[in-house]
Amino acid sequence: MLQEHVFATTVDVDGPCQICPRFEKTFELLGKKWNGLIISVLCENDQLRFKDLAKSVTKCSDRVLVERLKELEGEGIVTRVSSCEGHQVTYSLTDKGRALMPVMDAVHQWADTWESVAS
Repeated sequence: MLQEHVFATTVDVDGPCQICPRFEKTFELLGKKWNGLIISVLCENDQLRFKDLAKSVTKCSDRVLVERLKELEGEGIVTRVSSCEGHQVTYSLTDKGRALMPVMDAVHQWADTWESVAS
């Protein structure tokens, strides 16, 4: 049996499609290059140091990774914690970020079913 969905868009035959602003903002955030992968990596790890996160997101430059982490921190999805001496910084998901775990799991399942890996 198909589950009925309430979509975040409405279509007026004579006018433009109206997208829910929260839905649009969410997809802009999650769809931005590297953000989904950063969140996915942090879903699998309680906390990571920057260097370990950079090793997991290998094709992302350190500069862009810093930008994305700051953006995700600003959105309340990632938290940055410095040690007392300030020598070690770790990143982890906030409660808001952890709430994305089922979403990330669903995306992984969809990809396993529908996407092929180029050889």
